[in-house]
Amino acid sequence: MPPNKIEPATFFFSDDGAVPNNRLPFLVYKGAFEGRDLVSQIETAFRRNNWGHGLWHNGIYPFVHYHSQIHEVLGIAAGRARVRFGGDTGEELKVEAGDVAVLPAGTGHQRLSSSSDLLVIGAYPPDGRYDLCRGSSAEHARALTTIARVPLPETDPLFGTDGPLMKLWR
Repeated sequence: MPPNKIEPATFFFSDDGAVPNNRLPFLVYKGAFEGRDLVSQIETAFRRNNWGHGLWHNGIYPFVHYHSQIHEVLGIAAGRARVRFGGDTGEELKVEAGDVAVLPAGTGHQRLSSSSDLLVIGAYPPDGRYDLCRGSSAEHARALTTIARVPLPETDPLFGTDGPLMKLWR
């Protein structure tokens, strides 16, 4: 089943001195998927829209972190969680099965709590390189340079070339 055609909620986070965040908006598609076999639905959408690179199944780390060299998409395939996006001064959001979050490079994220059945499917667009930054001053200085060089994706991870990300990130 294709994802529900919905407009994402958008959030802008400032550089807090530890987590640089990004000038691009962080996006949350609430209730993008529904029904059975969310794993297959989410994986299919990410792959179809060229966001299936480095695809993984897991959770969200319980410490503040970000990726300075690549954008990331998180699809909630099961369970629910309370996650702080944007670093220590960001927004605490509840995400649940069927939701999708799109994090521009540099966006801090941290799981604060979750149900025992939380399953997240994460993936990346083809351009960029995975790194894990935890907010040190040396990482922050380097990230300010690398984030600016991360290319914009050619598609929205849910809706391809016609998706909201294409307008919101240009």
